Amino acid sequence: MDDEGKYYVVRRKAVPEVLLKVVETKRLLNADRKMTVKDATDITGISRSSFYKYKDDIFPFGEGVKGRLINLSIEILDEPGLLSDLISVVAKYQANIMTIHQSVPVNGLASVSMSVEVLKNTGNISRMVEDMEAIQGIKDVKILLRE
Repeated sequence: MDDEGKYYVVRRKAVPEVLLKVVETKRLLNADRKMTVKDATDITGISRSSFYKYKDDIFPFGEGVKGRLINLSIEILDEPGLLSDLISVVAKYQANIMTIHQSVPVNGLASVSMSVEVLKNTGNISRMVEDMEAIQGIKDVKILLRE
């Protein structure tokens, strides 16, 4: 398999359970600095060796993007106000729109590409995308990271 990049964005439902438990173990350790790795892995139900094997390789999406540009590819219905709703979500999370382009709608659907700068004060970027996906009329949101 040709290696296309160092990083991948994968939806939570596609991530193996052991990796989700590693993220939860890291969260527990950050929340309680007195907690040991053994205590945290006992709570999450994974081995310490699994934790140490993956701990540096998985993190919630928002942790790795501060100060970067992310590209979003969004498919929307051709309805008044939807583009404005998307922009409002970005504003709510205090990210900065660098570029935005909407195609001419075809068969009632338009494609929107948006480059968003994730700033130090930007809120949780994963929740921002979830909020976009929750808007009625938004059909698909894809995250395309830039190298």
